[in-house]
Amino acid sequence: MAMAIDFKRIADDFRNTNWRDPGTWTVLPKAVILVAILVALPVAGYLLLWQDQLLELENARSQEVKLKQDYVNKKRQAVNLDLHKQQLREIDTQFGALLKQLPNKSQMDALLVDINQAGLGRGLQFELFKPAGREIVRDFYAELPISVRVVGTYHDMGAFASDVGQLSRIVTLNDVEIETGKTGNLTMNVTARTFRYLDEEEVAAQRKAAAGARRGRR
Repeated sequence: MAMAIDFKRIADDFRNTNWRDPGTWTVLPKAVILVAILVALPVAGYLLLWQDQLLELENARSQEVKLKQDYVNKKRQAVNLDLHKQQLREIDTQFGALLKQLPNKSQMDALLVDINQAGLGRGLQFELFKPAGREIVRDFYAELPISVRVVGTYHDMGAFASDVGQLSRIVTLNDVEIETGKTGNLTMNVTARTFRYLDEEEVAAQRKAAAGARRGRR
């Protein structure tokens, strides 16, 4: 049989307790005070001491995860170092091969002659063949646009474009426009872009100009 709790008696005990004289406290107030102390101590310890330590522990765990990931990444790079070196050598070789397809400054005239001869060899008549403005200088190469207007048949123009694409030097045909002429032939207006690599003096001038521009922006 369950024992009934006398809440009135409990209330009377707390009401009649002299809180300034612990020696007169009954069992129940002493038990309540003891429980309150047992609860307050860990809470106070957490707020005053453990909270900062727990935050430091969490930060340390996050740092540990980051360091482990950095270690894994660096280990992967170290394992693949030989492969990366081989790929770099292959890139250097490919870049060198592409660079050889660009003429230097002294070879540009010969390249222009090759483009002209490719058109004449296909029976095309040149009405215009001249630079379309100044050279456009890039990081390590210069680009020269050339305005070209030729007259001939559609088949000959297609063969001319194919021949230009097979030149040993890089030449691109851009902004192609084809019109029907009065004689029945076609007129093609096109911008041929040729490229040459910069010599050492030009590269040095480019770097000097770029460094001056950076200083000017500061």
